[in-house]
This record gives sequence, C-alpha cells and structure tokens, in this order.
Amino acid sequence: MRPAALGGAPAFDEQLPLIRPSLATDDDLLAGIGAVLDSGMITNGAEVRRFERLVAEFLGVPNVVAVSNATTGLLLLLRCLDLNGPVVVPSFTFIASGHAVLWNGLPVVFADSDPRTATIDPSSLPDNGFSAILATHTYGSPCAVDELSARAERAGAVLLFDAAHGFGARYPDGSQVGAKGLAEVFSLSPTKTLTTGEGGLITTADDDLARQLRVAREYGNPGNYDSVLLGLNGRMTEIAALLGNSALPRFPGWLEQRHSLVERYVKSLADVPGLSFQEIPAGAVSSYKDFTVRVGSDFGLTRDELAACLRAERISTRPYFDPPLHRQSVYADVPTGPLPGTEELSRTMITLPLSTHLAAAAVDRVCDTIARVHEHSAAIAQTLRRTE
Repeated sequence: MRPAALGGAPAFDEQLPLIRPSLATDDDLLAGIGAVLDSGMITNGAEVRRFERLVAEFLGVPNVVAVSNATTGLLLLLRCLDLNGPVVVPSFTFIASGHAVLWNGLPVVFADSDPRTATIDPSSLPDNGFSAILATHTYGSPCAVDELSARAERAGAVLLFDAAHGFGARYPDGSQVGAKGLAEVFSLSPTKTLTTGEGGLITTADDDLARQLRVAREYGNPGNYDSVLLGLNGRMTEIAALLGNSALPRFPGWLEQRHSLVERYVKSLADVPGLSFQEIPAGAVSSYKDFTVRVGSDFGLTRDELAACLRAERISTRPYFDPPLHRQSVYADVPTGPLPGTEELSRTMITLPLSTHLAAAAVDRVCDTIARVHEHSAAIAQTLRRTE
C-alpha cells in the first residue's frame, strides 16, 4: 500500500487528533454543578478546598494550592520567593517556564537538556551565580532530581519544578512527582493527564510558603483588603474543582490506559530504523503526557518530512518544542552558550497522538503507517525535496 505522500489513500478517513481531554460526565457531577450555580459561590469555595485536600492525599504532600492555571502558579511562586538573582531554566521547555521568570523581572539562564531523557542536563548548569533552578518534567518524565538537588545546594539556590506535564509520574524512590524541591507546579489544561478545563496546582512541604501562595492568588489580599504583596487573581473556579474531584478517582485507570498505549507504540515501532524513544530514569514512572519519538538519519526522512507524511495520512503530530526558548524572539537578548542537546531535540523530536480515549487499533494503524513511510522513504524524499 502506497503512502498518501506518494498518492495512496490516507490511513484515516478523518483527522486523528493529537490529544483528547480526559473527562467523564455522570449524574453526581451534573448535580454538583447545579448545586454550585444555585449557591452563588462559583470560585475558590468549598469544592476548591475539597480538591486541594484530595490531591494532597493522592500525591502524599502536605500542601496543595489550587490556582487558575499553571502559568499563574509559576508567576506567584516566583513572586512569593522574592528571588534576587538569575533563574536557570531549560531551553527545551514550554514558553510559560521562561515567561514566568521574565515577568518577575529576573534574568534567565538557559540550561541544556539531555537528548536521551529530554529533561534538563544537570552538568550544563553553572556552578553558582543563580538563585533558583526551575526544571521541567518534560513529557511527564521526572528530572534527575538528586543531581539537581546537589547543584542547588552547592549554589545556595532553591530547586523548583515546572511539573506541568507530571501529574501521575513517580520519582525513582517511588514518591509522586509533586513531593520534591521547594515546590512543584502542575497544569490542569485540556492537554494534561488530569484536566479541569483550565487550572493549576502548586505543591509544597513549606507551610509558610503555602499560606503566602493562598494570599497571593487573591491579589495579595489576606482578607482585610490591605494587600501585603503584589499578587494576582489566581483563583480556581468551583466548576473546575468539581471536574477535578470527579476525575481524580478515575485517574489511576486513565493513567494505566495511557501506559498500555505507550507500550503498544514502543513494541510496534522498536524495529523501525532511525526511531528512538525518551529514556525514563531507572525506577521512575512517566505520566506520558506526550508520547514522543526522535527521528534519526537512519529513518531516511527528517522529522519535518515525517510530519508532512503523517499530515497527508490525516494523523496529527507536533514538534514539541521547536523553536526552543533560546531561539524565540522574546529571548533574543539573553546571552546563551552552545546548547547541543537542546538543538538536537528540537530538530528531531515528534509527538504522536496519545490520549486515554485513543483506541488500540488507531495506535496500530499509526505505527503501520510510520513503518510504511520508512519503507518508501527514498521515493518520498525525492518527491518532497523536488518540490522545495
């Protein structure tokens, strides 16, 4: 069967989406929404407090602060810490990680990422001269937390985690992502493993910091209308919290389904030349917010050429994260040395469809399509490059 790039029929009749939010509706949820609307208390009320308590129990952490989204969570966290020096951020991450630092008026120092793990490479960090490390659990795979902790301690800096991708992941010691560093910040947006539509969570073992964050999400107003810090409106809505409370009991099953689909992908694609997968630290568990593949030269096509082929097959993909932060216009003035791992990742990484609701048969068809594209890669390369 000829690939669509060579005139064959597309693998799918309709577009296969990259992600579909994990949501479930039942009578209890609908009744809860009705009760919230009838109460007139539609933000930062009893359901939000319940959600914070349930997540704290699920993650095994002392404090959870619910916020309107993860970006706001990062902004408020950095504000409450009152940092006065540069913050180290991987360049291979989502825009919000770096933006939160700049919005707080702090210099950014870009670190490299390990092309095998796609997470921040501790050896690329400077020895000192920074106030914080803000590391990302890329695609849901935990960072090298022990090495980062040692680096932060030697520099007298705080260790923070952008855990936007990480809900449901575990560190090698078995603890849930959310339990390390001074604080971790989760995203609950539609693309995440646990979603409330929009929303975020900040976890910390520091009780004083948690109290500060609760004030910060209320514009810095502790309740007497006399603001004590420069906060924001970072409140979570009651309906968002209801979605979270409804989803949390289902989440372990959803996560298990994601893992089974990833195993299916890996088993089917393992023998395709030129493809490799994100390396998860020994003993750790990824949330697999995304399933990503690196496309090497042995595949016969570049990452972008494979993406074009899959687009013709009606299979959605995305090149997370290209361009990386250090090559984006807003960071043009940030002095940056060589970041070879970041450049390799941004050039070769492609994200394939993955969601709780994705059928196993669809995964099989995606894998068969990629294998077929590889088999015809020479002819496809000629066709694509002739039209450039």
